[in-house]
Amino acid sequence: MNEPGGRADPDFQPPFEVIEPERLSAPLVFDSPHSGARYPSAFLAASRLDPLTLRRSEDAFVDELFLPCVALGAPLLRARFPRAYLDVNREPFELDPRMFDGPLPEYANTRSLRVAAGLGTIPRVVGDAQPIYRGRLQVAEALARIAALHRPYHQRLAGLIERTRARFGVVVLVDCHSMPSTLAEAGSLDMVLGDRFGASAAPWAMEALEQALLARGYRVRRNKPYAGGYIAERYGLPAVGRHAVQIEVNRALYMDEARMVKLDRAAALVESLKAAAEAVASRAMAELAGESWAAE
Repeated sequence: MNEPGGRADPDFQPPFEVIEPERLSAPLVFDSPHSGARYPSAFLAASRLDPLTLRRSEDAFVDELFLPCVALGAPLLRARFPRAYLDVNREPFELDPRMFDGPLPEYANTRSLRVAAGLGTIPRVVGDAQPIYRGRLQVAEALARIAALHRPYHQRLAGLIERTRARFGVVVLVDCHSMPSTLAEAGSLDMVLGDRFGASAAPWAMEALEQALLARGYRVRRNKPYAGGYIAERYGLPAVGRHAVQIEVNRALYMDEARMVKLDRAAALVESLKAAAEAVASRAMAELAGESWAAE
């Protein structure tokens, strides 16, 4: 079942959606925060880049790669707005003062490493540091985007996570992303798994995901060059049974990066990702059963 969500917005109707399983039967939640591909006309007009270049920052088709995992009995939350417009894998107010025509609120985080790189909540650049905008933005525009998109997205994600944890006693959030093949260390990596160096998930969660992917022949590394962003940091709290793992998939495995087209070979990847997710769900329930037995 598709469930739309978020405030009314003429450019995004709705800004995100939840694909629900027929029955909640797995202690997993999937989210795809960077696969949105709906670009408002006003945003395109304000950009100095052509639409295809803007799309280079998308995790294109990632929501489709993980969509079959819903059949395991877990929801998938996917953004419809593009990452270049607003990035929900950032703090709510990671903002670059160089982008705006006027002072930012005192509570804005203007000094993070992500802001310095031009990749704040409202990104300044895409791709290989290409500036997005022709001129400066109004501060009110940034705050409006955050209120309409960032806040509702995280409210919905937090609700899905807590619902699943309440149902099973444990939840694993799989935060789904892709990486350009040029950043996958010259093609030597197929996937990077991030748990913020053990802070956002128990060891068993990473082990289950990693072993399932290795068994299918993928080249996998942990936490380098991606250890997990704001989503993993915010929602991963293993001490209370809330685990968050970020997965980055090499785009060359499933798409033509130059033309932004999904390829037929994506089908094999989809099957492997579903099998890996199933392995994580089984391990989560086994760990929970072990804890119950030990408590008795």
